[in-house]
Amino acid sequence: MSQVQQLQLPVLDLSQLSGSAAQQQQFFAQLRAAARDVGFFYLVGHGISESRQTQILQLAREFFALPASAKQQIQMIHSPHFRGYTGVAGELTLGQPDQREQFDIMREDVATGLPTVKEPWRRLIGPNQWPAAMPQLKTELLSWQQQLSDLTETLLSAFMQALELPADALQSTIADGPYQHMKLIRYPGQSAGDSKQGVGAHKDPGYLTLVLQGEQSGLEVLTDDGWVSAEPLPGSFVVNIGELLELASNGYLKATLHRVVSPKAGIERFSCAFFMAAQLDATVPLLKLPPHLAQEAKGPASDPLNPLFYQVGDNVLKGRLRSHKDVAASHYADLADLAVAS
Repeated sequence: MSQVQQLQLPVLDLSQLSGSAAQQQQFFAQLRAAARDVGFFYLVGHGISESRQTQILQLAREFFALPASAKQQIQMIHSPHFRGYTGVAGELTLGQPDQREQFDIMREDVATGLPTVKEPWRRLIGPNQWPAAMPQLKTELLSWQQQLSDLTETLLSAFMQALELPADALQSTIADGPYQHMKLIRYPGQSAGDSKQGVGAHKDPGYLTLVLQGEQSGLEVLTDDGWVSAEPLPGSFVVNIGELLELASNGYLKATLHRVVSPKAGIERFSCAFFMAAQLDATVPLLKLPPHLAQEAKGPASDPLNPLFYQVGDNVLKGRLRSHKDVAASHYADLADLAVAS
């Protein structure tokens, strides 16, 4: 692992959005700078209590402390919708196994019907799996997921205003509700010979990600000054921008490489990550920024013909097939070409 710099990511206070016009403009200026220069920041003043955050992390600890048999009953391989439990080394990043165990949920839905080749991404839609040993988990996590989804919608609107666009510039892409994906995650301490890859270096594919961290560090962000440790900041969420939002903003909003390094032996790291994106059937517009902001963009200009703009569902599915080879083999054998292409 390369040397990690001891620098702090920007800290933004969302409560400024409810303040005076001057406070709002100050927030938008800070948001533009953080999003353009780093692509990562801490968010405080978001209205979600620290006690609620602590409660969710405690639920994570309780879930991962369940007997292996209880977790295996809801293994992701049982779900064609990529929901459920994945053990250590069960997910791949850049083709390498991540040293973490996790529990994935998405929006609770009814499966839309038989497999389809025309729109294979529709197979992602369906119910979550829930552990019988923790009956309270369904209510608590679905409520929490919706809280985070509402918060990301507020942030998405703020990003549009910061870019001097209508607040609802991307509303058509989430009109039926944004794509929701959430993980409870446990990173075990390194054992002799283990890889340090809690999660390999990657960019998130969607619009926005919120990460709730426990007390143990490990999340690292690649900046112009090298890798920076995103040390836990009590009460905050770590926010980062996904590739789809970078694409829509024509390179102004920055999707940034990040990774998680496994904790040392005898130490566990717990976190909760929430990923928000356009709904799976959306067509994402290429936003037209005011000239003075367009000149400030540091990222690559977007090709309006890029299929990422209109193949949202297919690209989400490709990402899941790439990360979970066992689920792909079990439920998507008829899409072998898509799985290989991903």
